[in-house]
Amino acid sequence: MVRSPARWEGTDPADCDQAHTATWTEVPGSRAGSVGNRRYPRRRVRTDTLTGMSAAATAPSAIPGFHAVVPAGGAGTRLWPLSRQGAPKFLHDLTGTGRTLLQGTVDRLLPLTGPEGVLVVTGVRHAPAVAAQLPELGADQIIAEPSPRDSMAAIGLAAAVLAERHGPDAVLGSFAADHVITDLDGFWAAVTEGVAAARAGYVVTIGITATEPSTAFGYVRSADPLGVADAPSARHVAGFTEKPDAETAAAYLATGEYRWNAGMFLVQAGVLLDHLAQQLPPLAAGLRTIAAAWDDPERRDAVLAEVWPGLTKIAIDHAIAEPVAAAGGVAVVPGAFTWDDVGDFASLGTLLPTVDADGARTLGDDALVLRLSAPGALVVPAAGRTVTVLGVPDAVVVDTPDALLVTTTAHAQAVKQSVDGWRDRGRDDLL
Repeated sequence: MVRSPARWEGTDPADCDQAHTATWTEVPGSRAGSVGNRRYPRRRVRTDTLTGMSAAATAPSAIPGFHAVVPAGGAGTRLWPLSRQGAPKFLHDLTGTGRTLLQGTVDRLLPLTGPEGVLVVTGVRHAPAVAAQLPELGADQIIAEPSPRDSMAAIGLAAAVLAERHGPDAVLGSFAADHVITDLDGFWAAVTEGVAAARAGYVVTIGITATEPSTAFGYVRSADPLGVADAPSARHVAGFTEKPDAETAAAYLATGEYRWNAGMFLVQAGVLLDHLAQQLPPLAAGLRTIAAAWDDPERRDAVLAEVWPGLTKIAIDHAIAEPVAAAGGVAVVPGAFTWDDVGDFASLGTLLPTVDADGARTLGDDALVLRLSAPGALVVPAAGRTVTVLGVPDAVVVDTPDALLVTTTAHAQAVKQSVDGWRDRGRDDLL
């Protein structure tokens, strides 16, 4: 069961509502952890039909020289009031599995890297919670940013630190902490091909097979085959596009050349830093300076304080992916696996099992919820109070101890407006 951030207790998978259809496999090298009164079980890969995950998923061997970088940031404002600045969505169990999104991300990466091959980049405010949720990671596997400087600084710093520790040929893959992927075999296969293409000198992205002409995602356009033996599906990237309108998105899908851009990148650390030095020399130099001092605690804080605030704030897409693609240096590997960025409550609802014949869903204790003529309703009774939904189809009700959201799935993308509204009223305590 899932409760509000202040009340979460965590559960073992055996206690979850879906446990009767789930099987769990222990991930080697993991151990249990806790945060306050929250209890997090040993890392296990869940395989069940409710989430669409293949029960036949077979963990691969770790890929030598491969390191997973997990950027863990953002406030997830479209999931307010569950997700907040102090407790972003990646720290929450939003799938009812007893594992947070961050833990689920690391769960699926560990078989590819081993326990020592994961590096989490997060804000200094969230570093203690990240460390508590991932007790098997050493202190040197969590990079705490003093302030948000967007994805290029986060991933670039991780690349620079890895280059210092393991050399420029180390391959890193960047995977957001708050995405849900249920087809492990498909994900692992795509990453394996991506590593091979990265070792050939390319910046590689994993393009998700689009299931609809979505206007919520950017798109990557594929071109000719890459010709790398161990990455037979890889293709050159013709370009990236921002979120299109519905008509353009439909036209993209009709060509068969476009995939969703999920922000997954694989590249050798040295290649990434060399590209960055060409595109944004001061940013590259600053990251190298910080990385050179990172493993020296006596120097790190002073160097961070001096250099970090002046770093260019820019996304990796704009800093590297787009200009390098224009020069022919970016490849795409098809990601034919289920993927969800849990971008709003409509998306969240699709990840949960239905609790009645009308397609209703509950994130939490369904015994607290009564629905009357409310087909498709999603209720999150996180405050522990009883909730009745009467005569409101596709309602979204999120009840937390200090804030209540009532909307519909059709307005899920607009939830961010409520965050902006409370900020304008000076209610930073709600954000």
